[in-house]
Amino acid sequence: MPLNRRTFLERSAAAGAGVAIAGAASVPAGAQEQGSGHGQGHGRPPKRYSFTVMGTTDLHGNVFNWDYFTDKEFDDKDRNDVGLAKISTLVNRIREEKGRGNTLLIDAGDTIQGTQLSYYYAKIDPITAKRGPVHPMAQAMNAIGYDAAALGNHEFNYGIPVLRKFEEQCRFPLLGANALDAKTLRPAFPPYVIKRLRTPHGRDVRVAVLGLTNPGIAIWDKVNVQGKMTFPGLEEQAAKWVPKLRSMGADVVIVSAHSGSSGTSSYGDQLPHIENAAGLVAEQVPGIDAILVGHAHSEIPEYRVTNKETGKDVVLSEPLKWGQRLTLFDFDLVWERGSWSVEKVGAQVLNSNTVEEDKKITGLLEDEHRKVVGYVNQVIGTSTAAMTTADAPWKDEPLIDLINHVQVETVKAGLAGGEWAALPLLSQASCFSRTAGIPAGEVTIRDAAALYPFENTLEARVLTGAQLKDYLEYSARYYVQTPAGAPVDTSKLTNAGNTPDYNYDVVSGLTYDIDIAKPAGSRIANLSFGGKALDPAAKFVLAVNNYRASGGGNFPHVAGAQQVWANPDEIRNTIITWVQTAKTVDPAAFASVDWKLTRDGTPVF
Repeated sequence: MPLNRRTFLERSAAAGAGVAIAGAASVPAGAQEQGSGHGQGHGRPPKRYSFTVMGTTDLHGNVFNWDYFTDKEFDDKDRNDVGLAKISTLVNRIREEKGRGNTLLIDAGDTIQGTQLSYYYAKIDPITAKRGPVHPMAQAMNAIGYDAAALGNHEFNYGIPVLRKFEEQCRFPLLGANALDAKTLRPAFPPYVIKRLRTPHGRDVRVAVLGLTNPGIAIWDKVNVQGKMTFPGLEEQAAKWVPKLRSMGADVVIVSAHSGSSGTSSYGDQLPHIENAAGLVAEQVPGIDAILVGHAHSEIPEYRVTNKETGKDVVLSEPLKWGQRLTLFDFDLVWERGSWSVEKVGAQVLNSNTVEEDKKITGLLEDEHRKVVGYVNQVIGTSTAAMTTADAPWKDEPLIDLINHVQVETVKAGLAGGEWAALPLLSQASCFSRTAGIPAGEVTIRDAAALYPFENTLEARVLTGAQLKDYLEYSARYYVQTPAGAPVDTSKLTNAGNTPDYNYDVVSGLTYDIDIAKPAGSRIANLSFGGKALDPAAKFVLAVNNYRASGGGNFPHVAGAQQVWANPDEIRNTIITWVQTAKTVDPAAFASVDWKLTRDGTPVF
């Protein structure tokens, strides 16, 4: 589908030419020039102005303080709350305190994917349908009054048409200076917006917001963007646009970057550019005052990076995901030598669990929320036994076996009758949530969907026995090395090196031990297939999600392996359909203990 540049051209001048200035029409004629050519005068105190930029990121479809997978109010061990309805209350308080005209509100991306609310309006009742609904996130963000939002990588999960429709429904620009049209290499979205803030001293303050997204989109959503868009590095594009913004008269430059601050990539050589580049942008590109950081799902109230060229501090802040926090950048400006300059910047985060939901927002979307709650509570089958993922990070549990069982059956049907049908079929799966479960008795859509909260799709890749051993060794780095005889505390056993649960894979169809007494890289023992030691040269088909197949987690071999089959439907939907078809979920039909943790050959559990 060709890119729709109409929205960009309407909202912003052509890339590199004009300026997207919001609010300029309300400025009185001549206000810009008042007092602009003079110094402070004879001993008079300098003119000053302060304003606040509020920021969110990684909202991931959260409007209500609600967990659609558990069908109850969201809760976690830290008593966090989530959702734009809570953020709205905080925003209202800050606007009342500072004066609305002295504030801006921006976001750093990953907006339209992540909850069943956002999924429903992308897939079940899609916003792209003729006379389709307005996306709940657009409704909420419009009502709250966002000034701009950067594109996140998950904006592309549902394809460009859904994203373009969402963009059309937003009353604020979606920014992406490094999201380029693959043919013209010009921005496919507005690169920036410039907002004017009126001061008591004549000349407005021009605040430029530059949006940068993650270059990993080219890999993670290759099926949606290949040949349509390209995503160069953040530093490169910031170095291009920041001087332009300054030359256009920007007094303050803020970057909204869907990119973490660490300077690392979690995908190794798969990514052509650095994934978490916000800190490098601050360090390498002069002229930036602050960066709203996204993507990493970290909480960074304030982080200062010294720019190598200017020696000035750039203030970074990342509010916690899902609307759990709101960042505040407080700017103090002084009028000197005929222009505004930034004297001081500070940042902090506010916790959304300190306020109630804004009834304006919850009331606005009450019908949409009710529809989605009804959808996820539809009964699709029954289960003969209760199953949970509580112990899945360290034990071979039936619920993870169920994911692998469904994936194997699906790929087997897809390969039937073809040249790859004779190869042995294996499958990988992760424990995405330690709180997922299927009860004994009725099984609902939300029960099945909770097993797979991500919109991953299924592929089949060909790997050798030797490559599979490397794959498992890499996965086993997830465990903290624990000597034989030492006490085992499951709360400290996993996530070594900050490896998230979703980057620990088990592989069904093989049997193996993981010796956690040994160092990472030499833990896999007794690896066998069909009761015999695994042949390093033997070939296998691995059922694998597209995230892993595209290099997610930087697992060895799989990204370069031959793809022999792919399915555009989400694995989550495949699981739901399987339950609907089978009608009965019986662990006796698919559960088996194929791997276990050991220490010097002795099982840990």
